[in-house]
This record gives sequence, structure tokens and C-alpha cells, in this order.
Amino acid sequence: MIAVPKIRSKNSSKITLLVVMMNAATLLGCSPEVGSEAWCEKLEKTHKADWSARDASAYARHCIFG
Repeated sequence: MIAVPKIRSKNSSKITLLVVMMNAATLLGCSPEVGSEAWCEKLEKTHKADWSARDASAYARHCIFG
């Protein structure tokens, strides 16, 4: 097994936080806008047990009655 040296610096936690935030921003940028046709289609393919109350309300408002 290869030993990986630990980085011990004051900036390592800041760098880790920055990487996590960049990954979160990337994931959020990929999801369709709530109420759009793509969002409705995505939700229709998702099992209803996995929907949140907010998802169900938005689906009814935008995809059924909208």
C-alpha cells in the first residue's frame, strides 16, 4: 500500500471547503428549473415515494394545473 503524506497547513481546510463548494455548484447547475418541461419529465421518472412535499406541490402547480 502506498503511503500518502498528510498535508498540514492552515489553508488545507480552506482548500477543502472551496473544492466542496465548487462540486455543489456544479451539481446544482445541472438540474432543470422547477416547473420546466424537463423538470416535470424528470419528476415523472422518479418514484413517488422519493418526492418531497415541495416537489409534489410544485408538480401539481406546474405540471398538472399549469
